[in-house]
Amino acid sequence: MLILLAAITGGAAASVPASQAYAQDRDTTFIRDTEIENTIRYYLQRIYEAAGVDSSAISIHLIRDNQLNAFVAGGQRIFIYTGLLTRADNAGQVIGVMAHELGHITGGHLSKFRDTLENSQAMAIAGMLLGLGGAILTGDGQAYAAGASLGQQIGTRNFLQYSRANEQAADQAAVTFLDEAGMSSKGMLEFMTILHNQSKLYSEGADPYTRTHPLTEDRIAFIKHHVEESKLSDVPLPPEYDLIHQRMRAKLIGYITPQQALKTYPTSDTSDPARYARAIAYMELFKVDDSLAEIDTLLAKHPDDPFYHETKGDILQRAHRVEEAADSYRAAIKMLPWAALIRTSLARVLLETGNPDDVQEALDNANVALGYEPNLTSAWSLKGQAHERRGETGMALLTQAEVAIRRGDKPQAKAQAKRAMELLPEGSGSWIQAQDISYRADDK
Repeated sequence: MLILLAAITGGAAASVPASQAYAQDRDTTFIRDTEIENTIRYYLQRIYEAAGVDSSAISIHLIRDNQLNAFVAGGQRIFIYTGLLTRADNAGQVIGVMAHELGHITGGHLSKFRDTLENSQAMAIAGMLLGLGGAILTGDGQAYAAGASLGQQIGTRNFLQYSRANEQAADQAAVTFLDEAGMSSKGMLEFMTILHNQSKLYSEGADPYTRTHPLTEDRIAFIKHHVEESKLSDVPLPPEYDLIHQRMRAKLIGYITPQQALKTYPTSDTSDPARYARAIAYMELFKVDDSLAEIDTLLAKHPDDPFYHETKGDILQRAHRVEEAADSYRAAIKMLPWAALIRTSLARVLLETGNPDDVQEALDNANVALGYEPNLTSAWSLKGQAHERRGETGMALLTQAEVAIRRGDKPQAKAQAKRAMELLPEGSGSWIQAQDISYRADDK
């Protein structure tokens, strides 16, 4: 299930310090989806190994936005725009961009970026960055207009000189990672060329210094030369990469632009990605029968595909057929027991059945989900609802406190933790947990 997490004014800067990101001045909606996140992890597996990076230390965040974009921020976090995933022609293009972003992380560019801000008219530049809607990869000059109005041209140019050096270093790291992973850099060149051509369309005549993530001719030439010289350039990715890429594109297009999906994937197209896109698009358009017909066709062909079972659960849940939805989610979880998001979907529909016997199963799934993702606030909320249904008010208040502290609402967290402590047995594990939240809420 593709979950919309939040719409945040000010974009990444709202959740990540602006001094640690090429900031975005957009209303930003983050999304979660087990299949898509798994696809990105699969893409990056060999790159992580080549870079000597612990994959568990890197977090991936998806932003619902049609821009061709990706950036790193807040330490070891990679932010990927859905526009990049849906508009990339193949998996190699996405992998090339991800390798570039990983180059920023391994190069420590964010830490050095903070130093640059501090040493070169930091406040003015930070203010300018907060005003950007900037295209991170394209370096769209128009996106810099708001910041340019602040003046401070010398400081800006110093920063951008630094930025260009970092981009070149990230490119070098990316092609090195790809070589060591035994993967072609051709996809990276293809995508960077697309971005470069797009940048020229929108920033013709713009001051070349007013680019936050500049795609210079030198960068394109460097990657092109590497592709020409590398023995790996004509080595194709295994076929499964293209399959999962087409599935990911179809899923995102079906969810985000369902009307367009039905045009892009007409009924004459009987491929698996096309049926997947139509199943999801029909669901979004409340055409339940059509949606079920498409997903059932896929399940008949691929009965062991957990994500098709999950999608059927989503369709049935939307149709308020919650008992049937629960069966589909259970089938998916049987194959992917670690999928915390699917477990939260199951917990949610179990609480909607109105059957008291389903409450314990809902609580069990919420608890297992939290074991895999302790910061999954939706699971905490469902856990609280289950405790409330069981008459366990103290535990319900404790889970509300957990949700509040994770959302940064310290006054609410402290209030709920205090109420929980009044009801829970003093000295018990849950009581101590509530006390800990109360102490954390006092931290400045």
